[in-house]
Amino acid sequence: MAQLKQVVDPFGEVNVYPAPGGKVRIVATILMEPHKEGAQTGIALDGSGSMSKLYGVEDGSRILSPIFGGPKKLTNEITPIAQNLCAYLARKIDADGGTTCIYWAVGENGGGIQEVGDLTADEAERHVFGPPSDFGTGTRLLPAVRYFVDRFRSAPWGFYVFITDGELHDLDEVKAYSVQLARDIAAHRRNPLKFILIGVGSSVNESQMEELDDLDSGTSVDLWDHKLAAEMRVLEEIFAEVVDRNARVADNGRILDGRGSVVKDFSETGMPAFLEFELPAESESFTLEVNGARVQQPLSARARTIAPSAEAKPAAKVEPEEVDDPNAEWRGIDLVLENDAKSKDE
Repeated sequence: MAQLKQVVDPFGEVNVYPAPGGKVRIVATILMEPHKEGAQTGIALDGSGSMSKLYGVEDGSRILSPIFGGPKKLTNEITPIAQNLCAYLARKIDADGGTTCIYWAVGENGGGIQEVGDLTADEAERHVFGPPSDFGTGTRLLPAVRYFVDRFRSAPWGFYVFITDGELHDLDEVKAYSVQLARDIAAHRRNPLKFILIGVGSSVNESQMEELDDLDSGTSVDLWDHKLAAEMRVLEEIFAEVVDRNARVADNGRILDGRGSVVKDFSETGMPAFLEFELPAESESFTLEVNGARVQQPLSARARTIAPSAEAKPAAKVEPEEVDDPNAEWRGIDLVLENDAKSKDE
Protein backbone atom coordinates (compact mmCIF):
# COMPACT_ATOMS: atom_id res chain seq x y z
CA MET A 1 0.00 0.00 0.00
CA ALA A 2 1.07 3.56 -0.66
CA GLN A 3 -0.54 6.41 1.24
CA LEU A 4 -0.15 9.57 -0.79
CA LYS A 5 1.67 12.33 1.04
CA GLN A 6 0.12 15.12 -1.01
CA VAL A 7 -3.66 15.11 -1.32
CA VAL A 8 -5.83 17.92 -2.62
CA ASP A 9 -8.94 19.44 -1.11
CA PRO A 10 -11.50 17.91 -0.37
CA PHE A 11 -9.70 14.61 0.30
CA GLY A 12 -8.53 13.60 3.74
CA GLU A 13 -6.53 10.57 2.68
CA VAL A 14 -5.82 8.69 -0.54
CA ASN A 15 -4.36 5.17 -0.53
CA VAL A 16 -3.22 3.13 -3.53
CA TYR A 17 -3.26 -0.70 -3.40
CA PRO A 18 -2.17 -3.20 -6.04
CA ALA A 19 -5.09 -5.05 -7.65
CA PRO A 20 -5.40 -8.00 -10.06
CA GLY A 21 -5.63 -7.54 -13.81
CA GLY A 22 -3.10 -4.74 -14.20
CA LYS A 23 -5.05 -2.34 -12.01
CA VAL A 24 -4.73 -0.42 -8.76
CA ARG A 25 -7.41 -0.01 -6.11
CA ILE A 26 -7.94 3.50 -4.80
CA VAL A 27 -9.37 4.05 -1.32
CA ALA A 28 -9.99 7.71 -0.52
CA THR A 29 -11.85 9.68 2.12
CA ILE A 30 -13.56 13.05 2.04
CA LEU A 31 -12.27 15.14 4.95
CA MET A 32 -15.05 15.67 7.48
CA GLU A 33 -15.32 16.58 11.12
CA PRO A 34 -16.78 13.62 13.01
CA HIS A 35 -19.67 13.72 15.43
CA LYS A 36 -19.55 10.92 17.98
CA GLU A 37 -21.93 10.79 20.93
CA GLY A 38 -20.09 10.59 24.24
CA ALA A 39 -16.65 11.09 22.67
CA GLN A 40 -13.63 11.39 24.96
CA THR A 41 -10.44 13.02 23.72
CA GLY A 42 -6.85 13.27 24.86
CA ILE A 43 -3.44 14.66 23.90
CA ALA A 44 -0.14 13.13 24.98
CA LEU A 45 3.07 15.17 24.59
CA ASP A 46 6.45 13.45 24.30
CA GLY A 47 8.46 14.27 27.40
CA SER A 48 11.69 12.49 26.47
CA GLY A 49 15.02 14.31 26.65
CA SER A 50 15.29 14.74 22.89
CA MET A 51 12.29 17.08 23.07
CA SER A 52 14.06 19.63 25.30
CA LYS A 53 14.90 22.17 22.59
CA LEU A 54 11.36 22.02 21.20
CA TYR A 55 10.15 22.99 24.66
CA GLY A 56 12.65 25.89 24.60
CA VAL A 57 15.05 24.25 27.05
CA GLU A 58 18.80 24.31 26.38
CA ASP A 59 20.24 20.78 26.43
CA GLY A 60 23.76 21.90 27.39
CA SER A 61 25.35 21.56 23.98
CA ARG A 62 26.87 24.68 22.47
CA ILE A 63 29.04 25.79 19.55
CA LEU A 64 32.37 27.16 20.80
CA SER A 65 33.51 29.23 17.82
CA PRO A 66 32.16 32.81 17.69
CA ILE A 67 32.01 32.69 13.87
CA PHE A 68 28.59 31.04 14.11
CA GLY A 69 27.14 34.07 15.86
CA GLY A 70 26.84 32.62 19.32
CA PRO A 71 24.02 30.58 20.83
CA LYS A 72 20.57 30.98 19.31
CA LYS A 73 17.65 31.81 21.53
CA LEU A 74 15.33 28.84 21.89
CA THR A 75 11.55 29.13 21.81
CA ASN A 76 8.84 26.79 23.03
CA GLU A 77 7.52 25.36 19.78
CA ILE A 78 5.27 22.74 21.41
CA THR A 79 2.94 25.18 23.16
CA PRO A 80 1.17 26.57 20.04
CA ILE A 81 0.67 23.08 18.60
CA ALA A 82 -0.69 21.71 21.87
CA GLN A 83 -2.90 24.77 22.41
CA ASN A 84 -4.49 24.47 18.98
CA LEU A 85 -5.04 20.72 19.14
CA CYS A 86 -6.31 20.67 22.69
CA ALA A 87 -8.66 23.64 22.23
CA TYR A 88 -10.03 22.20 19.01
CA LEU A 89 -10.78 18.77 20.48
CA ALA A 90 -12.28 20.24 23.65
CA ARG A 91 -14.47 22.70 21.79
CA LYS A 92 -15.55 20.55 18.86
CA ILE A 93 -15.28 16.85 19.70
CA ASP A 94 -15.17 16.04 23.42
CA ALA A 95 -18.55 15.27 24.97
CA ASP A 96 -17.56 16.89 28.27
CA GLY A 97 -15.93 19.94 26.71
CA GLY A 98 -12.55 19.09 28.21
CA THR A 99 -9.56 17.33 26.63
CA THR A 100 -7.26 15.27 28.85
CA CYS A 101 -3.59 16.27 28.51
CA ILE A 102 -0.55 14.29 29.67
CA TYR A 103 3.19 14.09 29.13
CA TRP A 104 4.51 10.65 28.23
CA ALA A 105 8.01 9.14 27.99
CA VAL A 106 9.05 10.91 31.20
CA GLY A 107 11.35 9.69 33.96
CA GLU A 108 13.61 6.64 34.03
CA ASN A 109 13.59 4.68 30.76
CA GLY A 110 10.87 7.00 29.46
CA GLY A 111 8.10 4.85 30.88
CA GLY A 112 6.38 7.44 33.08
CA ILE A 113 3.27 9.59 32.74
CA GLN A 114 2.80 13.14 34.03
CA GLU A 115 -0.76 14.43 34.08
CA VAL A 116 -1.48 18.01 33.03
CA GLY A 117 -5.24 17.83 33.52
CA ASP A 118 -8.55 18.10 31.70
CA LEU A 119 -8.55 21.43 29.88
CA THR A 120 -11.47 23.28 28.35
CA ALA A 121 -10.88 25.08 25.06
CA ASP A 122 -10.41 28.44 26.79
CA GLU A 123 -8.03 26.95 29.35
CA ALA A 124 -6.02 25.21 26.63
CA GLU A 125 -5.62 28.42 24.64
CA ARG A 126 -4.09 30.11 27.71
CA HIS A 127 -2.02 27.18 28.98
CA VAL A 128 1.75 27.18 28.51
CA PHE A 129 2.77 23.61 27.70
CA GLY A 130 6.23 23.85 29.18
CA PRO A 131 8.65 20.97 29.66
CA PRO A 132 7.74 18.03 31.92
CA SER A 133 9.16 17.99 35.43
CA ASP A 134 11.48 15.08 34.57
CA PHE A 135 12.61 14.51 30.97
CA GLY A 136 12.63 10.81 30.10
CA THR A 137 15.71 8.76 29.25
CA GLY A 138 13.77 6.75 26.69
CA THR A 139 10.65 6.97 24.54
CA ARG A 140 8.04 4.39 25.53
CA LEU A 141 4.61 4.89 24.00
CA LEU A 142 2.68 1.96 25.49
CA PRO A 143 2.15 3.49 28.98
CA ALA A 144 0.46 6.52 27.37
CA VAL A 145 -1.76 4.31 25.20
CA ARG A 146 -2.76 2.26 28.23
CA TYR A 147 -3.47 5.42 30.21
CA PHE A 148 -6.23 6.54 27.84
CA VAL A 149 -7.55 3.04 27.17
CA ASP A 150 -7.93 2.29 30.88
CA ARG A 151 -9.15 5.69 32.03
CA PHE A 152 -11.88 5.98 29.42
CA ARG A 153 -12.81 2.30 29.22
CA SER A 154 -16.55 3.03 29.30
CA ALA A 155 -16.50 5.92 26.78
CA PRO A 156 -18.62 5.25 23.65
CA TRP A 157 -15.74 6.49 21.48
CA GLY A 158 -12.19 7.62 22.19
CA PHE A 159 -9.87 9.82 20.11
CA TYR A 160 -6.31 10.30 21.33
CA VAL A 161 -3.38 12.19 19.80
CA PHE A 162 0.27 11.41 20.59
CA ILE A 163 2.98 13.93 19.66
CA THR A 164 6.61 12.82 19.32
CA ASP A 165 9.88 13.96 17.77
CA GLY A 166 11.85 10.77 17.41
CA GLU A 167 12.05 6.99 17.63
CA LEU A 168 9.85 4.72 19.74
CA HIS A 169 11.74 2.28 21.98
CA ASP A 170 8.80 -0.10 22.54
CA LEU A 171 7.30 -0.40 19.06
CA ASP A 172 6.89 -4.18 19.20
CA GLU A 173 5.05 -3.95 22.53
CA VAL A 174 2.76 -1.24 21.17
CA LYS A 175 2.00 -3.32 18.08
CA ALA A 176 1.19 -6.46 20.08
CA TYR A 177 -1.07 -4.50 22.44
CA SER A 178 -2.78 -2.76 19.52
CA VAL A 179 -3.52 -6.04 17.74
CA GLN A 180 -5.27 -7.42 20.83
CA LEU A 181 -7.09 -4.13 21.37
CA ALA A 182 -8.36 -4.14 17.78
CA ARG A 183 -9.60 -7.70 18.19
CA ASP A 184 -11.43 -6.74 21.38
CA ILE A 185 -13.11 -3.86 19.56
CA ALA A 186 -14.04 -6.08 16.61
CA ALA A 187 -15.57 -8.61 19.04
CA HIS A 188 -17.51 -5.80 20.81
CA ARG A 189 -15.67 -6.45 24.05
CA ARG A 190 -14.84 -2.76 24.22
CA ASN A 191 -15.88 0.47 22.49
CA PRO A 192 -14.15 1.97 19.42
CA LEU A 193 -10.94 4.02 19.65
CA LYS A 194 -8.73 5.96 17.28
CA PHE A 195 -5.07 6.84 17.87
CA ILE A 196 -3.18 9.52 15.91
CA LEU A 197 0.61 9.74 16.06
CA ILE A 198 1.92 13.16 14.99
CA GLY A 199 5.61 13.61 14.26
CA VAL A 200 7.28 16.97 14.90
CA GLY A 201 10.79 18.14 14.09
CA SER A 202 13.33 16.66 11.71
CA SER A 203 14.30 13.43 13.52
CA VAL A 204 11.00 11.55 13.40
CA ASN A 205 11.22 7.86 12.51
CA GLU A 206 8.40 7.83 9.99
CA SER A 207 8.96 4.17 9.11
CA GLN A 208 7.88 3.27 12.65
CA MET A 209 4.85 5.49 12.34
CA GLU A 210 3.93 3.77 9.09
CA GLU A 211 4.27 0.36 10.75
CA LEU A 212 1.62 1.35 13.27
CA ASP A 213 -0.53 3.00 10.61
CA ASP A 214 -0.46 -0.16 8.45
CA LEU A 215 -0.75 -2.61 11.35
CA ASP A 216 -2.67 -5.75 10.36
CA SER A 217 -4.75 -6.94 13.30
CA GLY A 218 -6.65 -9.53 11.30
CA THR A 219 -9.80 -7.42 11.71
CA SER A 220 -11.41 -4.48 9.94
CA VAL A 221 -10.54 -2.20 12.89
CA ASP A 222 -8.01 0.48 11.93
CA LEU A 223 -6.64 1.79 15.22
CA TRP A 224 -3.73 3.98 14.13
CA ASP A 225 -3.12 6.84 11.75
CA HIS A 226 -0.02 9.01 11.51
CA LYS A 227 0.78 12.53 10.36
CA LEU A 228 3.83 14.73 10.06
CA ALA A 229 3.14 18.20 11.42
CA ALA A 230 5.19 19.85 8.68
CA GLU A 231 3.03 18.26 5.97
CA MET A 232 -0.42 18.96 7.43
CA ARG A 233 -2.54 21.43 5.50
CA VAL A 234 -5.21 21.92 8.16
CA LEU A 235 -5.72 20.67 11.69
CA GLU A 236 -8.75 18.60 10.63
CA GLU A 237 -6.46 16.15 8.84
CA ILE A 238 -6.24 14.26 12.12
CA PHE A 239 -9.71 12.95 11.18
CA ALA A 240 -8.68 11.68 7.74
CA GLU A 241 -9.46 8.07 8.68
CA VAL A 242 -12.46 8.79 10.90
CA VAL A 243 -15.11 8.40 8.22
CA ASP A 244 -18.65 7.08 8.39
CA ARG A 245 -18.95 4.84 5.34
CA ASN A 246 -22.69 5.52 5.25
CA ALA A 247 -22.30 9.31 5.15
CA ARG A 248 -23.29 11.04 1.90
CA VAL A 249 -21.61 14.33 0.99
CA ALA A 250 -23.50 15.09 -2.26
CA ASP A 251 -26.57 13.89 -4.16
CA ASN A 252 -24.43 12.80 -7.09
CA GLY A 253 -20.91 12.85 -8.48
CA ARG A 254 -18.44 10.90 -10.59
CA ILE A 255 -14.88 9.63 -10.61
CA LEU A 256 -12.99 10.02 -13.90
CA ASP A 257 -9.72 8.39 -14.90
CA GLY A 258 -6.77 10.28 -16.39
CA ARG A 259 -8.36 10.17 -19.86
CA GLY A 260 -11.70 11.52 -18.68
CA SER A 261 -13.57 8.21 -18.77
CA VAL A 262 -16.08 7.56 -15.98
CA VAL A 263 -14.94 4.80 -13.61
CA LYS A 264 -17.52 5.39 -10.88
CA ASP A 265 -20.91 7.10 -11.06
CA PHE A 266 -22.83 8.08 -7.93
CA SER A 267 -25.89 9.55 -9.66
CA GLU A 268 -28.28 7.01 -8.18
CA THR A 269 -26.73 6.41 -4.78
CA GLY A 270 -25.28 9.81 -3.82
CA MET A 271 -21.58 10.39 -3.24
CA PRO A 272 -20.23 8.77 -0.06
CA ALA A 273 -17.48 10.13 2.20
CA PHE A 274 -15.62 6.84 1.70
CA LEU A 275 -14.62 6.22 -1.93
CA GLU A 276 -13.33 2.97 -3.41
CA PHE A 277 -12.65 2.26 -7.09
CA GLU A 278 -10.11 0.80 -9.52
CA LEU A 279 -7.88 2.41 -12.14
CA PRO A 280 -5.35 1.11 -14.68
CA ALA A 281 -2.00 0.50 -12.95
CA GLU A 282 -0.28 3.14 -15.11
CA SER A 283 -2.72 5.89 -14.07
CA GLU A 284 -1.09 9.08 -12.85
CA SER A 285 -4.24 10.82 -11.59
CA PHE A 286 -7.99 10.67 -11.18
CA THR A 287 -10.63 13.38 -11.09
CA LEU A 288 -13.51 13.94 -8.68
CA GLU A 289 -16.48 15.63 -10.34
CA VAL A 290 -19.12 16.99 -7.97
CA ASN A 291 -21.43 20.01 -7.78
CA GLY A 292 -20.19 21.34 -11.10
CA ALA A 293 -16.54 21.28 -10.03
CA ARG A 294 -13.69 19.02 -11.09
CA VAL A 295 -10.80 18.31 -8.73
CA GLN A 296 -7.81 16.33 -9.95
CA GLN A 297 -5.81 14.17 -7.53
CA PRO A 298 -2.32 13.21 -8.79
CA LEU A 299 -1.16 9.68 -8.02
CA SER A 300 2.51 10.37 -8.73
CA ALA A 301 4.95 13.27 -8.81
CA ARG A 302 4.93 13.00 -12.61
CA ALA A 303 1.21 13.71 -12.89
CA ARG A 304 0.29 17.01 -14.49
CA THR A 305 -2.54 18.87 -12.82
CA ILE A 306 -5.21 19.75 -15.37
CA ALA A 307 -6.97 23.07 -15.04
CA PRO A 308 -10.76 22.92 -14.43
CA SER A 309 -12.81 22.68 -17.60
CA ALA A 310 -14.51 25.81 -18.88
CA GLU A 311 -17.92 24.72 -17.71
CA ALA A 312 -16.69 23.71 -14.26
CA LYS A 313 -16.65 26.03 -11.30
CA PRO A 314 -13.45 26.45 -9.28
CA ALA A 315 -12.91 23.54 -6.89
CA ALA A 316 -14.53 24.04 -3.51
CA LYS A 317 -14.58 22.21 -0.21
CA VAL A 318 -17.12 19.39 -0.29
CA GLU A 319 -19.36 19.38 2.75
CA PRO A 320 -22.78 17.87 3.38
CA GLU A 321 -25.12 20.08 1.37
CA GLU A 322 -27.51 20.97 4.15
CA VAL A 323 -24.83 21.97 6.68
CA ASP A 324 -22.63 25.08 6.70
CA ASP A 325 -18.91 24.44 7.02
CA PRO A 326 -18.40 23.86 10.79
CA ASN A 327 -14.63 24.16 10.47
CA ALA A 328 -14.40 27.60 8.89
CA GLU A 329 -12.86 29.24 11.96
CA TRP A 330 -10.16 26.56 12.10
CA ARG A 331 -8.99 26.71 8.49
CA GLY A 332 -5.37 27.73 8.11
CA ILE A 333 -4.13 26.77 11.58
CA ASP A 334 -0.39 26.35 11.12
CA LEU A 335 1.05 23.18 12.58
CA VAL A 336 4.51 23.64 11.05
CA LEU A 337 7.25 24.00 13.62
CA GLU A 338 9.50 27.04 13.35
CA ASN A 339 12.56 24.92 12.56
CA ASP A 340 10.71 23.00 9.85
CA ALA A 341 9.48 26.18 8.26
CA LYS A 342 13.01 27.60 8.17
CA SER A 343 14.41 24.44 6.59
CA LYS A 344 11.75 24.59 3.85
CA ASP A 345 12.54 28.21 3.10
CA GLU A 346 16.23 27.33 2.84
